[in-house]
Amino acid sequence: MKVNQLKFLFAGVALLALAGCGTVKEFFADDSYEAPPTELTEFEAEFEPKTLWSTGTGDGANTEYANLAPWLQGDFIFTVDHEGDVRSHNAESGRREWRTQLDFPVATGVGGGEGLIVVGSQSGEVVALDETSGEELWRQRLSSEVLAPAKVGSDKVIVRTADGRLTALSATDGNIMWNYQRAVPLLSLRGVSSPMIDGQTVLAGYDNGKLVALSLNDGKVIWEKSVAVPSGRTELERLVDIDADPVIHDGVIYAVAFQGNLAALDIDTGQSLWDREMSSTSGIAVAANDAIYVSDDESYLWAVADGTGDSLWRQTLLLRRNISAPVIAGDYVVVGDFEGYLHWVARSDGRFVARQRLDKTGIRSQPVVRDGVLYAMTTGGKLSAIRIP
Repeated sequence: MKVNQLKFLFAGVALLALAGCGTVKEFFADDSYEAPPTELTEFEAEFEPKTLWSTGTGDGANTEYANLAPWLQGDFIFTVDHEGDVRSHNAESGRREWRTQLDFPVATGVGGGEGLIVVGSQSGEVVALDETSGEELWRQRLSSEVLAPAKVGSDKVIVRTADGRLTALSATDGNIMWNYQRAVPLLSLRGVSSPMIDGQTVLAGYDNGKLVALSLNDGKVIWEKSVAVPSGRTELERLVDIDADPVIHDGVIYAVAFQGNLAALDIDTGQSLWDREMSSTSGIAVAANDAIYVSDDESYLWAVADGTGDSLWRQTLLLRRNISAPVIAGDYVVVGDFEGYLHWVARSDGRFVARQRLDKTGIRSQPVVRDGVLYAMTTGGKLSAIRIP
């Protein structure tokens, strides 16, 4: 594992401590050879994906850390660029419905629910917009940078910030209703997983490898379980962040940690149903009672059996191509890579069946699927809708 492959989030005190003991240079130094991404291999395509429409959505992401995923809500798909330019597009035609310029730096995509579109900034501002008009309804200042899309449920907006805080805001006026906070390790990956809402429960993964369930009503802890346990002698070896978004399906929550495990837990009790060793910060896709698809930290794409975690297949020909989280698209699994390609892989055996390039910039965010259409966003801000065969 190369240090320069990681995205670190440090507390200031940690930097001072490292500087004081003269280890900063050694800590970041890495002069060893780093293998390049795997070159794409030829294969016989089984179909040609059909692009329904493509459109620009602003300036995209301006750093390798930003993950500006699109958000589907109702009949529309919403985007934001790194300068806070929020846009609504008709999901069927791609036609732009409205545009609101918030003029603040953004590192994560929009979130929303219940008629709201919610955007968080690098300075900790949270803004709620009307989904129909883009009109600003309220804004609230939080304690630190917003690194994951907000979620809305039961008249509450749940926001995760970089300091380990989970905050519930009133969906009506933005007032703070409750806070929950865990200490952030001195060394962690830059990024956090999105909070999830299931009924009256909020679930969030943390940088210490724990998954926490809270009451949506008051923020009280219902249960917490470890998806990964730190081990090793160095701080790098002990990184176990849950940065990939968990997935909830039929009373089960699926989560994966960096240098940890892929696990399935009962959402009511936190009881482990099964787990297996896995390391990922990109994400997972779940076909419940069938297979879990995982983009791991080497850019291998895995299929493992739901219920046991046994390996079904592994696609290795995207090694080090920085693939996105996978998405299930009919009989296929789709991932994007750092050169703007979408790779279509058969769910049955992991073979490549199609490939298309959307842009010369990368695809970092997980594509989104609904009603037979796949939506994918490049880091250059190009949004495309593709018909699923």
